[in-house]
Amino acid sequence: MAGAFALLFAAIAAVCFLPPPAASQGCKSQNLGSNRVFASCSDLPHLSASLHWTYNSAAGELSIAFVAPPAAEAGWVAWAINPTGMGMAGSQTLAAFRGADGRMVVKTYNITGYGALKESKIAFDTTDLAAEYAGGTMRMFGTVKLGKEMTVVNQVWQVGGSVTAGVPDKHAFNPDNLASEGTLDLLRGVSSGSGASGTKKRNIHGILNAVSWGILLPIGAIFARYLKTFQSADPAWFYLHVSCQLIGYIVGVAGWGTGLNLGSKGIHQTTHRNIGITLFSLGTLQVFALFLRPNKDHKYRFYWNIYHYLVGYTVIILGIINVFKGLKILDTDQKWTTAYIIVICILGGIALLLEAITWMIVLRRKSRNPKA
Repeated sequence: MAGAFALLFAAIAAVCFLPPPAASQGCKSQNLGSNRVFASCSDLPHLSASLHWTYNSAAGELSIAFVAPPAAEAGWVAWAINPTGMGMAGSQTLAAFRGADGRMVVKTYNITGYGALKESKIAFDTTDLAAEYAGGTMRMFGTVKLGKEMTVVNQVWQVGGSVTAGVPDKHAFNPDNLASEGTLDLLRGVSSGSGASGTKKRNIHGILNAVSWGILLPIGAIFARYLKTFQSADPAWFYLHVSCQLIGYIVGVAGWGTGLNLGSKGIHQTTHRNIGITLFSLGTLQVFALFLRPNKDHKYRFYWNIYHYLVGYTVIILGIINVFKGLKILDTDQKWTTAYIIVICILGGIALLLEAITWMIVLRRKSRNPKA
């Protein structure tokens, strides 16, 4: 059992150290045309994107060329400045895609929330908007009037796979998509991405929850259900059960907290989030119910046991389901999901074996003492 735990922990932990995908072509080798020359360029850390720019400090104008492959040929690319913070909400966005006539267009969007997009005027004046598509890559050009006081800006970039009725459809929620944000220092000519830390936070969230709700709580349930059958394990089984569940709950609360933090930054996975809130609520209820547990001979102990079993098994089932949902959201290699399946199968096999053994023990006791 300990080996299975170590296998899963190592498998999921390795996700934290996966390097971000590199851009398919260095920005300095990209040919944007003889009339398009920029003072600086940077290979952005996600979505194989790059940014070329020139900042006119006297006029407070930023000229940019954003280069990235869309998620599909009929898709879109977007680059934005967020004057209010990091993330999508508040972004003043330029998006390029093919119009109804097949020609490339650039439209502006003031993204105030996470609903459907609607073309709108952004907070900055824009000129020279243009776009082109060649070799599977879109190139978007434009000049943004920032003002002389904005010399360091928050940038967000994104790609999508489809456009409907002239409106970019929702992008994917893979780690690269969620991590595509950073800062742009216009005076120093330096672009940096902050997405690596965001990816690490998501992976930490996944590890904490997989270990707690997905492994420790099922192990604690195995202790309670099967070890108490062995008279020599009483009361050790109870302390093992409580210790395992409490540790799992504490680690799970930490994982739940990191999830709420991710959600507050605009990364919303409704079903996964709702299951997580349910797990936290039921887990907290179980902890408090421990202090209200009636004595063995109390008339309400029978009902308390029913409640404890039902809530406990509900938490275990929901926890396992949510781990799988989390692995899908992280979009990790299939081997990590396979590793977790192996661990669950091992725990399930141990449970089936102990189920058979404990039933044999119970039946043998009854045959020896029918009146018991």
